[in-house]
Amino acid sequence: MIDSSAGLVLYVSIACYLAGAVISTGPAVWILRYGDRTRHDRLPLIAACLLTAIWCGLAAAFGAFHPLAILAETGRNLAYIVMIFRLFSADGRDESLKPIRPVIITVALVQLFQPLLLYIHLRLGLVSEIAALTFEASAVLNMLVAVGALLLVHNLYAGAGAVSRRVLRWSAAALAAIFAYDLNLFTIAYLMGEYPEYLVAARGLFVGAMAGVLVIGGTGASGDLQFRPSRAVTFQTLSLLFICSYLLVMTLVTRSLTLLGGDFARAGQILFLVLGIGTATVLLASKGVRGRLRVTATKHLFQHRYDYREEWLRFTATIGRGTNNSASFHERAVKAVADITDSPAGLLLVANEEANLELTARWNWPTIEVPAVAGGYGLSGLLEKHIHIVDMGEVRTGIEHHGELAHIPCWMRQEEDIWALVPLIHFDRLVGAIVLARPRIERRLDWEDFDLLRVVGQQLASYLAEQAGQQALMDANRFDEFNRRMAFVMHDIKNLASQLSLLSANAQKHADNPAFRKDMLVTLRNSSEKLSALLARLGRYGAGPVQKLSELDLAEFGRSLAARFKPVHPVIFNQTQMVRVMADREVLEQAVVHLIQNAIDASEPNSPVYISASHEGLNGQIDIVDAGHGMSPEFVRSGLFKPFISSKDGGFGIGAFEAREMIQALGGRLMVESREGVGTRFSVILPVAETHRLSLNSNPGSELPIEVANG
Repeated sequence: MIDSSAGLVLYVSIACYLAGAVISTGPAVWILRYGDRTRHDRLPLIAACLLTAIWCGLAAAFGAFHPLAILAETGRNLAYIVMIFRLFSADGRDESLKPIRPVIITVALVQLFQPLLLYIHLRLGLVSEIAALTFEASAVLNMLVAVGALLLVHNLYAGAGAVSRRVLRWSAAALAAIFAYDLNLFTIAYLMGEYPEYLVAARGLFVGAMAGVLVIGGTGASGDLQFRPSRAVTFQTLSLLFICSYLLVMTLVTRSLTLLGGDFARAGQILFLVLGIGTATVLLASKGVRGRLRVTATKHLFQHRYDYREEWLRFTATIGRGTNNSASFHERAVKAVADITDSPAGLLLVANEEANLELTARWNWPTIEVPAVAGGYGLSGLLEKHIHIVDMGEVRTGIEHHGELAHIPCWMRQEEDIWALVPLIHFDRLVGAIVLARPRIERRLDWEDFDLLRVVGQQLASYLAEQAGQQALMDANRFDEFNRRMAFVMHDIKNLASQLSLLSANAQKHADNPAFRKDMLVTLRNSSEKLSALLARLGRYGAGPVQKLSELDLAEFGRSLAARFKPVHPVIFNQTQMVRVMADREVLEQAVVHLIQNAIDASEPNSPVYISASHEGLNGQIDIVDAGHGMSPEFVRSGLFKPFISSKDGGFGIGAFEAREMIQALGGRLMVESREGVGTRFSVILPVAETHRLSLNSNPGSELPIEVANG
């Protein structure tokens, strides 16, 4: 059995060394004829391959430790050392890294001690003590050479620039593998006192294969070659390594416990077995653990999909681009995020005062229908609390992470092109959200998308918050200027009203002509009343809720307004349902008249404006609908209710703001839906009279004067 085993090892050794000789010769010839002639390491590489082939041939013919094979191995290692030095030279560091030269010289001198040991062994090897001493010295010298070479290769690759690494990686990997194999071989030989026959037998084939890898590094196209195993292969390899490591640890622990003996060893083995089974069960049964392990391996073993520097530069360039003849800031914000994931379109939803999400801007997505309230306060609160990027593919399949299924609106679920919802968080507060369209190349969101989109969302939220703050500051400055001017106007009007009132009183006493006195009194009284009404209006802005409310029939109210405007434009009241609300008729009329006038201005001469009144739950609602030019979502969000911003030529831009303030003073709300080229709907929502009476009954101390309006 021993003879047959030794014979098998011998045959395997001869075959491996012959294969190594053939593999090493081919690359040497190929480099000689087709290699990159401009490379500094070309001649050392050819010499190393040829000496490797000679060493393999001698080892196959005479044995791995024949004197001729040892001399050939020495020449091979020296060629590798020269090659490493030439690679330093090729990288332009042979002069700047002068400390490397002593290391190279030292490694070469250590390698040259091998022929001296070989001579001593041949002359005095018959003495067993000297033979053992030369064996140990040879193993130690080979280990020192391997360690020195690995140190040089490490410095070569670690100190190289990004471009140089692409050229050096194949050569450095092959050299590191060759000397790592030698270090392992001679370390085992030194510790065991003999060479491991299987490692010696396979050495020729391994070194020959690495010579082939060296040839890859010696070609001009080596910088474009990369080893990119698939993720499935990598995960399977990691699983195999984990299993092998587990078996090795289990073997060592079992052997150690066996040496202890007795009941303690038996109990320790049982405990180790139970722990092993428990660990394996957790890893196999827990999807969360397996998912975290997969993400960790993916982060550290694979190149990232995104070039973060390029993505950040592109994001900054898109946001900071000038506004002349280009998209608005909000549209650029959507584009900046969509470009990261190659999404062809996107929407910007911004949180309003009631924490509902409203459409503010759209980029390349004109066809999608978005309701006035794009997302409720529940969705806003969830996004703000968890900073969770919603994968709409998971939502449609029923997968949720933080209870988001109950808050995603129906229009998002039904629109198949919606791919993701990215929250924009600024100082733990939700500023808005970006809706991304599905990329043209179908793929799923992964951890890298989530990481990058979360950071970009926070950065974009800071931009939006800063813009909103600047806009608020500008509005405050304009209001301050407006108030200063109005103070002078109100003072002048007050003086004029007093003078007219005095004139009216004197005229009643001193006018001689009764007819003139009568006309003058009527004229002066009307003028005084108008000026006083104007003064009251100017002083009412910002004064808080209207204190005098009365029951008002919205149907009669809408019908009277339609009749007033009918001579100048077709205004149609198309709802006859009686709805009684609590309001101040004069204040409400002033606000609604402005909305009707806006609708008329936005419509063609023959395009009718429709007024309707309806009962919506606990509220009454009056709608003003036109089929005019419509408004963009950005203008509705940022300009419609902002003072001093107008879409009309010469407009002061305070009418819509004034109308909303008046309606809010009545305890109501003003809602708007508009689409460019389609039209606009303004909805005035007020509490019905029954609801108001119930609230007064529950809070007697908060009663307000109530009058019942007839008609």
